[in-house]
Amino acid sequence: MDYQQIIYQLDDQILTITLDRPDKLNAYTLQMQQEILHALDRADADDNVRAIIFTGAGRGYCAGADLSAGGNTFNNDAPGRTGGLRRDGGGILTLRLFESLKPIISACNGPAVGVGVTMQCAMDVRLASEDARYGFVFSKRAVVPEACSSWFLPRIVGIQTALEWAYSGRIFDAAEAHSRGFVRSVHKAKDLLPAARDLAHEFAESTSQVSVALIRQMLWKMLGADHPMEAHKLDSRGIYYRGKTADAIEGVESFLEKRQPTFPGKVSKDMPEYFPWWQERNFE
Repeated sequence: MDYQQIIYQLDDQILTITLDRPDKLNAYTLQMQQEILHALDRADADDNVRAIIFTGAGRGYCAGADLSAGGNTFNNDAPGRTGGLRRDGGGILTLRLFESLKPIISACNGPAVGVGVTMQCAMDVRLASEDARYGFVFSKRAVVPEACSSWFLPRIVGIQTALEWAYSGRIFDAAEAHSRGFVRSVHKAKDLLPAARDLAHEFAESTSQVSVALIRQMLWKMLGADHPMEAHKLDSRGIYYRGKTADAIEGVESFLEKRQPTFPGKVSKDMPEYFPWWQERNFE
């Protein structure tokens, strides 16, 4: 795919996906969605991608959905539309982020509202520039939260903060996002991407890429489990199947020999036989 609204840049095993409509504050379009989905599929298939950073071009991260269609932006029954219930595009994106085999970091460099902030809810770690601004503005547009954020957001910040932000639809700054636990850390603008890259390298260096892929899915999927026994059953399968691999042998031997490990396992071909252990959910 020839990307027109994102930039795909792989450097030293760290992929940076930049939302690239700076003249529109990187407002989200169907084309941008399709390009991001393609980029995520490409990244999962590439063993040289060990972590992914999302950021925005120019002074904004993402101003939310492109509102150029005017008052009928959200009206799927408007003239010229296909009509009937259609799937929420932001949800298609965050569900794909949820299934990613690579760690995902958000480096929010400026305003992020609507889908610009809800997409970040499905990312693993969120960093912010001092210039970042956030807004779950759906009540002010007479719609509802999208991109599965009613599932993600309360798990990140708790139900009280999630409801406050969603009820009011107000814009809040990076300091509040940090104090409420939405972002990990706040940085000067020039330090944001270097900080995100440093964190990405922590995920990528001296770790098994297969283990990292499994860890990502285990922790996210267990958020919906109804008892710790579900985690015990899954952990036990993971320890059994991973414990007999060349990766696990190398992990122990490198520790005992006090050297950096070299893990041979690849996500593209060495995921354990029980993966995936969940049933794919269909949209109905």
